[in-house]
Formats: sequence, C-alpha cells, structure tokens
Amino acid sequence: MKNSTIIGLVLGLVALLVGMVLKGAPLVALVTNPAAFVIIIVGTVASVSVAFPMSDLKKVPKLFKIVFVEPKLIPREQLITMFMDWATVTRREGLLALEARVEEIEDEFLKVGMRMIIDGNDQDLVRDVLLEDVAATEERHRAGAQIFSQAGMYAPTLGVLGAVVGLVAALQNLDNMEKLAHAVAAAFIATLLGIFTGYVLWHPIANKLKRISKREVDLKLMMVEGLLSIQSGVSTIAIQQKLMVFLTPTERRAFNEKEEAAGEQKATA
Repeated sequence: MKNSTIIGLVLGLVALLVGMVLKGAPLVALVTNPAAFVIIIVGTVASVSVAFPMSDLKKVPKLFKIVFVEPKLIPREQLITMFMDWATVTRREGLLALEARVEEIEDEFLKVGMRMIIDGNDQDLVRDVLLEDVAATEERHRAGAQIFSQAGMYAPTLGVLGAVVGLVAALQNLDNMEKLAHAVAAAFIATLLGIFTGYVLWHPIANKLKRISKREVDLKLMMVEGLLSIQSGVSTIAIQQKLMVFLTPTERRAFNEKEEAAGEQKATA
C-alpha cells in the first residue's frame, strides 16, 4: 500500500479495535447500534448539506478520489530541466522555435502560459493571467477542503447528541439495572463514532487536500517564474538558479549531482 490515506485508515481502525479489546469493551457494540451510525453519518451529511451549496457538494466524490489516488504532477526536477532546455532553444532560435514544443506539453496550465509568451503578449499580462488562474485554483481547493474540515467539527458534536439521545432512552430502564447498564454503554457508542470519524477521517482528509493543493500551487508558481524568465530571454544558468529555490536542500543536492553526472557522461562521449 503506497497511499498514506489507506495506511492511515487501516492503522486508525486497528488502534480503535485493539484499544477496545484491551479495555474490555465488546466489539459487537459497534455493529449492534445502528442508531449511532444514523445519528453520526446521516447527521454529518445533513449538517454539511446545510452549510455548503450543492455546487460544492457535487465535488465530494472527486475529492475522495484525489485523497485516495493523488494527482500525478510533473516532478520539479524534471520541470527545471525542461525550462533549461527551452531557454537554450529560445536563446539560439527565438521564442517562435518553441511553438513545435507546445503540443508535447501535457499540463494545461503550462501549455496556456507557453502559448501566451509565444504569441508575444506583454509580460505583465502573462503574469496577471497566470497568477489569477493560480488564485482561482487555490480558492477551489480551499472550498473543497473546508467541506471535510467542517464535517470534522460537526461529527464529534453529533456524537454528544447521540449520547444524550441514548441516555434519554436508558432512563426508561431505571427499574432494570442490567438493561440500564447496557443502554448507557450503547449511548456512548455514538460519541465514540463521532470522535473517531471527526479526528481520524474528516479532519485528516481536509489536511491532506490542503497539502495536495499547496504542492500543485507551488508547482504552478514555479511554472510562472520559468515562463516569465524564458520570455525575458535569461540564460539557462539563470533559470536554473531561479527555479532551484523551489526545491528542498536534499532535492537540490540530488539535482546538482544528476547534472554533474550528465555533464561528465557528455564529456566522455
């Protein structure tokens, strides 16, 4: 299992079940209390439906897919190499020489930016258009993550509501202590489910969506810098130095070592 979401969910369930066994709590209580699931799951869905417009809620299935199957992004090291190559072509043959490369670009954002600079648009216009696109992307991602963040806030509170409902029902058995004890135990299953789903499922999913969004936004900002640098006609080395700031120190060392090895291979060829 390479996806950390699946690993986290499995570990969360294991922690819950093993913890219940170690504490002596009956596992069967989780499946013999459908009312708790109704209050927590249906209640959370109802609360989120009230809080967000349907246009946002329609994106939830896609957001789940992103969490379990993270989108494939161009590696930053590969992007730097691409821009260095394009800078070499531009300085030698001019911007129009890149027109043949446009259709090879898979990323739509990068393709649009490349077309804009090839068409000779003003640099300020290119920057404004691309940064507006980045801002719009951030806002869409923020709205998606907020759905799960809010669900994480509602679920534990609904767990308290479920416990209250269960205790009200338990009070009907004051004349039978055995039934009363079972009813009280069942009442707190809703609280358990509310806290578990809120802090092991919804809040972590919201955080993962934010992290994925940040990676994508940082990559787009890197593309903007690269495109504007090519449009300005800066050297290959200058583009490399400018884009290397987006890499971590470890990634920079790995990239430099790779470049040195490629240079030595060319020299001996």
